[in-house]
Amino acid sequence: MFKNHPKGLLAAALANMGERFGFYTMMAILVLFLQAKFGLNGTDAGIIYSIFYASIYILALVGGYIADRTRNYKGTIMVGLFIMALGYLILAIPTPTPVPNKTLLLILVCIGLFVIAFGNGLFKGNLQALVGKMYDNNEYSKMRDSGFSLFYMFINVGAIFAPLFAVGIRNWWVNHNGFQYSADLPSLCHGQIDGTLTPEAASRFSELANTAAGTPVADLTQFANEYLNVFTTGYHYAFGIAIIAMGISIAIYMINRKGFPGVDSPKAAGAKADSKEIQMSVQEVRQRIYALFAVFAVVIFFWFSFHQNGLTLTMFAKEYTDLSGIEINLGFVSIVGAEIFQSINPLFVVLLTPIIMAVFGWFRAKGMEPSTPKKIAIGMFIAALGFVVMALGSQGLPLHADIVASGGLDNASRVSPFLLIGTYFILTVAELFISPLGISFVSKVAPPQYQGVMQGGWLGATAVGNQLLFIGAIFYESIPIWMTWSVFVVACLISMGTMLAMLKWLERVAK
Repeated sequence: MFKNHPKGLLAAALANMGERFGFYTMMAILVLFLQAKFGLNGTDAGIIYSIFYASIYILALVGGYIADRTRNYKGTIMVGLFIMALGYLILAIPTPTPVPNKTLLLILVCIGLFVIAFGNGLFKGNLQALVGKMYDNNEYSKMRDSGFSLFYMFINVGAIFAPLFAVGIRNWWVNHNGFQYSADLPSLCHGQIDGTLTPEAASRFSELANTAAGTPVADLTQFANEYLNVFTTGYHYAFGIAIIAMGISIAIYMINRKGFPGVDSPKAAGAKADSKEIQMSVQEVRQRIYALFAVFAVVIFFWFSFHQNGLTLTMFAKEYTDLSGIEINLGFVSIVGAEIFQSINPLFVVLLTPIIMAVFGWFRAKGMEPSTPKKIAIGMFIAALGFVVMALGSQGLPLHADIVASGGLDNASRVSPFLLIGTYFILTVAELFISPLGISFVSKVAPPQYQGVMQGGWLGATAVGNQLLFIGAIFYESIPIWMTWSVFVVACLISMGTMLAMLKWLERVAK
């Protein structure tokens, strides 16, 4: 698999697994943690979620600028790994729930999220730039797209296990304290404490509380306080698992650091100026940057849609999906919850990448391989199909407000988990046409002196799309569910149409 690729590729991918583990831990539990910990509604939790994910990517511009200015890509990456671990440590320290000072503890959580985002900004784009440098050599240049696909596949190995560990730790802690897991209980507990439950919701809360406690509950308010504290402490411990994953990545990176390409000082950079950088005219540099920024603008709509997997799709899994059929019983703990759907996407990444690479390889051998910009446009169309599936499968479901008023749906009224599984399958295929190939396109087109910043620009475009994620939560809570998914269909089709309109120009610049 790695036969025609540089030796450092696998080591770089393994060094990135810890970051992916943490990323998918956050994607799986962050919104649900904020709702359970602070009693936030989907829109407010979505705003924090979108700002956090936007910060992860926008700060990659800062990380790229620092690395380009210092020419110390390797050192910047290392610092980023340690800062990310510190951020997860801040979140892993348990604090009482219900929170005695909501504002203070919410600020503390946001500080932890910012630390993670800043460390990620130093790390993510610069590691991608190092991988791109591996393919600047003519010996490997033709394998750039497949190299980034392999890189993307292996970094997602850690992501497969992150949601499972998060759910396992949380459920183990809940069971250890004498309770059973219930996805609907945290919001009902907050309603009980605040006195906002409708009679119908109050009846359902009493029923679920008796089931979770394993015995009739005499004081429902006391139960609500105890259950919330245990439930959210389990989430805190789940954040702690990400620290272990970061430690493994740090060890792998330090062992392999000397084998990675890159310039480690301005003096060395001046002594070994890149030949492409010398030969490239000012006009060509501008054309390349214009082309990259055009692509950045287009993919905003894709990321606005795709990264709903950690927000509205996770909320849909919790509130509209029958989870009883996907329980994993390990004896000492039962792994069940809306969070485990976040393992499906990286699992499909690992399983589908070799297949898609083989398809591209077959087309390459026939001289028919689509250009990278065309692959990205195809991926956007595939993403639209994924949300078409969600729109069709959500027909007839009640409004979110009705769900809240009733205290939640019973399993008979919920949709099959295969709706989300099928959607994630389609969205993963789209992702493999866009994310690794977009990174490859940036590494190929970006002028050598701007590699870090342009990789940061790709991530910055992702940041803008992520900043818009909360709009999905607003739609989710205010209009029919099928209409929410239709919004993302339109967004993906806009991206595809714009990309196709620029196709010839982008192909010409990339030659």
